[in-house]
Amino acid sequence: MKELWIELQLKAIDQISLFQMNIVSKIISSYLNNKSLYIGEKVTMTEHMIQTAMLAEKAKCSSNLICSSLLHDYGHFILENPDVLVNEMKNGKHEEVGFNFLKKYFIKEVLGPIKYHVKAKRYLARNDKYFCLLSKASKVSLKLQGGIMDKKEAKQFEKNEFFEEAVKLRKFDEAAKKFGLKVKPINKYRNLLISKLI
Repeated sequence: MKELWIELQLKAIDQISLFQMNIVSKIISSYLNNKSLYIGEKVTMTEHMIQTAMLAEKAKCSSNLICSSLLHDYGHFILENPDVLVNEMKNGKHEEVGFNFLKKYFIKEVLGPIKYHVKAKRYLARNDKYFCLLSKASKVSLKLQGGIMDKKEAKQFEKNEFFEEAVKLRKFDEAAKKFGLKVKPINKYRNLLISKLI
């Protein structure tokens, strides 16, 4: 009886491991196969997200935030045509799309900054210096995302559990648009992704 229980437990573990490998492989495949340019920029969405993760690594951030940085715009992979949405002046809410997909698989410490990185952009844009750093495409999307936060919204956002990490992520996000920069292969992040699964 005890041997049967152990055997069943091992089979369950094998199934979980296979499921984990499958979702990580699916995510990595999205990065490898999507060659679309990041909306209005000169880098691909894949290059942009990997550059964001590399900046988080360079800043010696936690592994959770590095993973958030890598996945922060994953919603753009899910949206059928984000460029069309922008051209039609519509907000695709990529942060929510990405969060709703990823929440089935990843821990909340990875998910939080992803969910709130657009709010962090709206928060940071209150500062004139930061606003001027935004690319032309980023300024267009800012309007579609609700524009600059007012004081009341900002105060409320500062109380958010993921406020600090979301702000850090958003700063890396804006800086991660370097054309021609050699990025790490996405497969280098496979173990990180696996380590952050639920």
